Amino acid sequence: MVLDVGKLTSIADYLVLCSAGSERQVRAIADHVDGTLAAQRIHPLSIEGTSTSQWVLMDYGDVVVHIFRMDVRAHYALERLWGDAKHVPLPDHAPAPALAVSRPARTRARGQR
Repeated sequence: MVLDVGKLTSIADYLVLCSAGSERQVRAIADHVDGTLAAQRIHPLSIEGTSTSQWVLMDYGDVVVHIFRMDVRAHYALERLWGDAKHVPLPDHAPAPALAVSRPARTRARGQR
């Protein structure tokens, strides 16, 4: 799930929320996201939660990725917290890593709108 939160907060423009059935799957998804974006020279400002892999947060500036173990996602229910955010439609299948959309260069300091 992708939420457009740009009009609701200065923290990020988009939140990506996804779930996995186990800590191993959470870590595998985080590794895949990091590896795919690193191949395009896009690196996170920070990554939190990898030591337990129950909830990994990957901060890419304008986009913050949350990868939850399913029960943890249900507990925190961020989609309800951000209930006013617009849902961004996703394609039925993900593009190949080489075709992923590259992020435009950041022209503003973090936290400024």
